Amino acid sequence: MRRRDFITLLGGAATFPLAARAQQPAVPVIGFLNDSSPDAFPDRMRAYSQGLDQAGFDEGRNVAIEYRWAGGHYDRLPALAADLVRRKVNVIAALGGPTIALAAKASTTAIPIVFQVGVDPVRSGLVASLNHPGGNVTGVTSLNVDVGPKRLELLHELVPAATVVALFVNPANPINAERDAAEAQKAARTLGVQLHVVQVSDERDFTDKFGTLVQLGAGALLLGTDALFTSRSEQLAALAVHHMLPTISPFRRFAAAGGLASYGGDITESWRLAGGYTARGLKGEKPEDLPVIQSTKVELVINLKTAKALGIAVSLPLQGRADEVIE
Repeated sequence: MRRRDFITLLGGAATFPLAARAQQPAVPVIGFLNDSSPDAFPDRMRAYSQGLDQAGFDEGRNVAIEYRWAGGHYDRLPALAADLVRRKVNVIAALGGPTIALAAKASTTAIPIVFQVGVDPVRSGLVASLNHPGGNVTGVTSLNVDVGPKRLELLHELVPAATVVALFVNPANPINAERDAAEAQKAARTLGVQLHVVQVSDERDFTDKFGTLVQLGAGALLLGTDALFTSRSEQLAALAVHHMLPTISPFRRFAAAGGLASYGGDITESWRLAGGYTARGLKGEKPEDLPVIQSTKVELVINLKTAKALGIAVSLPLQGRADEVIE
């Protein structure tokens, strides 16, 4: 063999593995968009991963995830969504509310988007209809804003003597804030109670706002459907007990943290379902062919230990209606 031919063979042998590696299919990438922080909702993240896993996708093995967290700053969401589009992710998972999903929708008409919201996605402008979403957006809804009137009814049943009730909303999340307020006002008129809507945009305001509730003469408190209140459940539960103010939240985490009660959709279940829909997008299914999933499971949780500390006697029939009683 001539020396030149031998060198050519060696060169081919050296480059062949590189060429083979280059031909391997790229791992698909999910663009994950959320308004909070990575440590705020570990239970929801586990549920989302479970949904992906059940469909055959395991982060780090056959799918990658680019995370974008707004840290409670809703104004950052459009730029974060645009960054995911520039990175050409395969699917955008916009989980946690309509403001997040709308930011993702405004950023692209080509990349499939899967949302998780607690409001009507048609009224919010996310999809054309539940059965035929149209466009590049579909996802999962849970009953949170829509059961706001029932939440106030339950609070009134727990504290019938409270004729003045307050509602915390986050003005930085106007879609949820406006609908929470509208639904609560409607229920308050029916029940004959006075409702004060109190705007809270930062956890540093919590102590001052509880002072405001005292000035208003509020005998009970509703928490709005916003990540600010959910992620600070422990702090809010402690403040509510300290001020002897019966409080109800849309999310179980609050009651588990020592709050009086919670009533709302099973959020972890809806995040698991969103994981499954994200997987279907990765497999090439089009959002317009995937009807919006309506997660209809609603759970009532009552913390009897807290009720006792607040001097509230929870009736046996109400305890019997609860999905979980914490003692």
